[in-house]
Amino acid sequence: MEAQRGRTDRRRFLLIAAIPLLTAGAGTAYAVWPGPARPGPRVRTDLEPLNARFGPYVGTLGEAHWLGYDIDEKPGSAESRTVPSPDSRIRLVGVARLTAGGAAAVTGKAEYAFAPAAAPSALPAELVPYAPAGATWQHSRRFDAYANHEGAEGRPSGEYLFDTARDLVRFDLLYLYT
Repeated sequence: MEAQRGRTDRRRFLLIAAIPLLTAGAGTAYAVWPGPARPGPRVRTDLEPLNARFGPYVGTLGEAHWLGYDIDEKPGSAESRTVPSPDSRIRLVGVARLTAGGAAAVTGKAEYAFAPAAAPSALPAELVPYAPAGATWQHSRRFDAYANHEGAEGRPSGEYLFDTARDLVRFDLLYLYT
């Protein structure tokens, strides 16, 4: 009987010792297992943030399709920064409709010297359906400098393109927050 008891005690000891090891292993596996991918940025249609940021320069927007996202965060990544880094770079890109005559009011100001734009930069795939294929874009570096002036929130850089026939503004801006 004594030999039987020693064998049972050894099994019990091994079982008790293995439980913390198995628990730690399972916890580690759960922590490193890839989770579901987060979708990329979603197309937004709200006007308040856009009108507040650059409405004073381009005029009141009546309709918009746009994205705003941190370019340093991988789209579709399960990783998401909950606290912005000290040097966040937020891209604001989209197409918006101005009130009737709004694009002509901006492009008609002689001090900006608007001219036909070269091929604009590619839009993110989510926004392509909202940009008209036959748009005749006009651009002005002087207007960009005016709208992206030094005192603006977040130190923006980027460009604004206008289509006077459709009263559209296409914007692709980068805000650096330091």
